[in-house]
Amino acid sequence: MRSLILCLLAALAAPTANGPAVREELDVVFGKGGDTDLKLDLAMPADGAGPFPAVVCIHAGGWVGGKRQEMSQTIHALAGRGYVAVSPDYRLATAQARFPAQVEDCKAAVRWLRANAVKYNIDPDHIGAVGFAAGGHLACMLGVTDKEDGLDGAGGNADVSSRVQAVVSFFGPTDLTAKDWGPGVSERNLVPLLGGTLEEKPEAYRKASPLTYAGKNAAPLLLFHGAADKMVLVDQSRWMAEKIASAGGVAELVVVEGEGHGFRSEKLLQCLGKMVTFFDERLKP
Repeated sequence: MRSLILCLLAALAAPTANGPAVREELDVVFGKGGDTDLKLDLAMPADGAGPFPAVVCIHAGGWVGGKRQEMSQTIHALAGRGYVAVSPDYRLATAQARFPAQVEDCKAAVRWLRANAVKYNIDPDHIGAVGFAAGGHLACMLGVTDKEDGLDGAGGNADVSSRVQAVVSFFGPTDLTAKDWGPGVSERNLVPLLGGTLEEKPEAYRKASPLTYAGKNAAPLLLFHGAADKMVLVDQSRWMAEKIASAGGVAELVVVEGEGHGFRSEKLLQCLGKMVTFFDERLKP
């Protein structure tokens, strides 16, 4: 599935006759995660007037795996459509890096974009986030939390906002207090992230759930979820969309029939196209 996503993103990134050329910067240090330098990869239009909107692209891996390089095609696809796109490191869940370390690091990436808006010709008022699976969870957290929620951390640029203006989540969890998960998810993913089971750490599970913070002030949100997802049930995205919409916010859920935790080629390509349209509508004034 991962290789299929990369191929489809490559197709999405294919330049049109009038599309911008893309330049990249790799291994850019954007902050600190504890004592470790956090790095990101960046892709952006090589020319054009700008300033350009930006998107933070967050990798999957169940909070315990994955790497930023897996989002290379994603950032190039978005750069080819007129965005400054970055794929950041975030600390993977271990005994030394429980939640909220992962959210803190993603927020540090957003702050770095704003702090470097002049250097990279970024519109600091129009920054989005997209993620797959665990990355979708982290993208949602960016869209629903503020500095007052205590999740900004000390990763750098503390005087800059970490809020985003649009979020796209592909089958990301939104309520970690839910009881129904795919085989092994609790032991393999949630316990390392949160330091114990739901029964042992109920407040940590609540605090780590985007649904806890969802409301009228959430960034506009587009969720994609497979109807047949057995790993993260589609209810997770449905609850999120319903809570935001009922509070007067903007949220849209696209349920992809017949698909599980990952989509097949033609349906995934359709969703990626809708993602770009959503970002264009929300981030390009």
